[in-house]
Amino acid sequence: MALNSVKETFAHLTEGTFEATAGDATAPPVDVLVSGAGPTGLALGIDLARRGVTTLIVERQTTLSPGARGTGVQPRTQEVYDDLGVLPAARAAGGVYPPMALWEDGRIVRTHEMVERVAPTPSTPHSEGLMLPQWRNVRLLHDRLRDLGGSVRLATALTDFTQDDDGVTARLTGPDAAVHTVRARYLVACDGGGSTVRKQLGVRMTGPELAPGHAVLADVRLDGLDRDHWHRWTLPSGGFLGLLPLAGTDDFQMLAAAATAEPDTSHEAIRDLIATHTHLTRDQVREVLWTSVYRPKAGMVDTYRHGRVFLAGDAAHIHSPAGGQGLNTSVQDAYNLGWKLGQVLRHGAPDALLDTYETERRPIAADILATSTRLHRSGSLHRGRELHQLGIGYPDSPLTRELRTDLAEGARTAGDRAPDAPCTTADGTPTHLFDVFRGPHFTVLALDAPDLDTTALTEAAGTTPLRTVHVGGPTPDLLDPDGHLRAAYGTTPTVFLIRPDGYVAVAAPPESAAAAITEALRSHFGAAPVAV
Repeated sequence: MALNSVKETFAHLTEGTFEATAGDATAPPVDVLVSGAGPTGLALGIDLARRGVTTLIVERQTTLSPGARGTGVQPRTQEVYDDLGVLPAARAAGGVYPPMALWEDGRIVRTHEMVERVAPTPSTPHSEGLMLPQWRNVRLLHDRLRDLGGSVRLATALTDFTQDDDGVTARLTGPDAAVHTVRARYLVACDGGGSTVRKQLGVRMTGPELAPGHAVLADVRLDGLDRDHWHRWTLPSGGFLGLLPLAGTDDFQMLAAAATAEPDTSHEAIRDLIATHTHLTRDQVREVLWTSVYRPKAGMVDTYRHGRVFLAGDAAHIHSPAGGQGLNTSVQDAYNLGWKLGQVLRHGAPDALLDTYETERRPIAADILATSTRLHRSGSLHRGRELHQLGIGYPDSPLTRELRTDLAEGARTAGDRAPDAPCTTADGTPTHLFDVFRGPHFTVLALDAPDLDTTALTEAAGTTPLRTVHVGGPTPDLLDPDGHLRAAYGTTPTVFLIRPDGYVAVAAPPESAAAAITEALRSHFGAAPVAV
């Protein structure tokens, strides 16, 4: 579907009436209904919009979510943002985490790096966590969605739904309390830990028990602290109070853990809390912008798909914020599901492709739930590269085929993340592999495989967007003058099929690659069967 047509459809869905019932054949088509406009729902909306998938996003709040909340965008999520077209704005608005300063008796007694510094490499250009307040993160995602013609219907709650073999019929309550009905092919619940959709499905979360307690969160503006440190005080109760200067703003995020027996989030109580446990006075807390209470919870659902309804992000799994994994895991859920919905809805992929969303993402959530729970219980302040999510892969996925033998230890294999590499085009223009991968297409990366039948692969792809690039050979598309590309992908002639979400689907020797990739395209991704 052309981008202009998508924008016209979005405009109709979000600005005009969107009533549609199962029997109304003339109603405007809605491919996907997304409940919730947090980072998960917005990232999914972006990915679907660029694929020409008509999407209606509804959010029960009257505004996009306020508050700094989760502030860490991990390196793998930065790669996702790069592909979605959000990263330049995110990097311009964000910053690095400063060293932590521990205070006693009105002075800093020691400092340390809470977040490990990791230098970028040719294969990993985004190597450190990016500090970005969640309210700004959400706004940047929303800006990108609007660039693609989409928007969010605020003050609109999904209150009920039914589903059948062909789709979902949802009842939406708008700002005027009027009830509207919308018909969609699929429904994706991105509506948080208290998900209405999950509850109506009757799905429970199970997980580890976390010690009872709470933390008070607030975004504040204050005087008397430098912005070069993440300030922390130990409380008599054994908890702590931290004040983090939020990059790109004049604000600090306050986090007070186990500060009082019962939380009080009034603005005066926040001023008292800071004045009681730090050297600052109440008058130095100039403004309290937002407050909230966090109570530790951890759990996940057993099943991510229920017919034509999918659970994503906090609707499927909730974690302790320790380690900064929740938002990142949620955005990557959306990134995994988005291209699969696009292939099914626009390119004839089999419905079974959507089952791999749970197959691939639930084990990741289980691992991250275990990691965040361990960090929560330990109270460890160190945040290292094991939290960057760059090691996530899908080697056991039904979409993964590794057809080479006698691989060297540590070789790039099917199921792995496809890394970046600086290289040049055939005319000598500097570029990166991430520039080649960026967009809603599959990529065939032919490494020293000049005889690969590119025409046959293009025919095999059918309507599925496919880009083929050759490295090496008499007519290369990319040159590798510094050897970074081969360092990342190996020196053995190989053909890789890279999925739209940046993971290796197929790795095969050149002589069998065309048949293997054609079979993968035909079996999983919606291409028409073509003999090779």
